[in-house]
Amino acid sequence: MASSNAMKLTLVALLCVVVALPIAQAITCGQVASNAASCTTYVKSGGVVPAACCNGIRNLNAMAKTTADRQAVCNCLKQIAGGIKGLNPNLAAGLPGKCGVSVPFKISTSTNCATVK
Repeated sequence: MASSNAMKLTLVALLCVVVALPIAQAITCGQVASNAASCTTYVKSGGVVPAACCNGIRNLNAMAKTTADRQAVCNCLKQIAGGIKGLNPNLAAGLPGKCGVSVPFKISTSTNCATVK
């Protein structure tokens, strides 16, 4: 009977450890949009890239640690770019470089985000 109690205690302890583990959370389009919002004027009309825009691009790059994260960011940026009237595709594509950030995909409405690693 003592081993039965020890087994139950072990199972409860194991369950507590599993529940306490951090749950991986995917990057949302809301997070992408809020980080990229200050870039809208630049990708439409050029000029100086706002510091807040570059901070947002750097933040997104830092958040996207896995392939799934990078694909999610890519898909969200693609969707956002498609909704910006007057978007200059060259300015959007060159934005990471202007901010000193290297991303594994081109910011474009034609990017195949499924191929992003």
